[in-house]
Amino acid sequence: MLIMTLEILGHYLFGSVKFLDLLTIAMLLDIITGVLRAWKEGHLRSRNALFGYARKIGIFGIIIAANIIDKILGLNGAVAYATVIFYIANELLSILENCAQLGLKVPSVLADKLQVIKDKEDKGEGK
Repeated sequence: MLIMTLEILGHYLFGSVKFLDLLTIAMLLDIITGVLRAWKEGHLRSRNALFGYARKIGIFGIIIAANIIDKILGLNGAVAYATVIFYIANELLSILENCAQLGLKVPSVLADKLQVIKDKEDKGEGK
C-alpha cells in the first residue's frame, strides 16, 4: 500500500521524466566523491554537507516545477527532460572534479576542459 502510494505520488510530481534514476545515481556518486574529497583535504564539515544535501533536494524541486510547466504548456516533458539532462551533466562534472582532486587519473581531454571551465568561473566571479 505504501509503495503504491509513493509510486502514485512520484508519478504525479515528476510525471514520466526520463533519466531521473540516472540523475539520482549521479547525485549519490557526487555525494560519495565529495565526502571523500573533503576528508582527504581535511575539511569534512557536517554543515557544508548539509548545504550540499539541501541543494540536491532543491534540484528535485526544480524538476517538479519543470514538470508542472510542461503540463501547463502541453510540452510533453520537454522542459523537465532538458532540466534533468542539465543536472546530470552538472553532477558528472562535479564527480569528475572530485576524482581529479582525489588524485585519480582523469583523461587529459576531460582534465583540460575541466580547467577551462574552472578558469571561466574564476573570471566570472572576479577572482
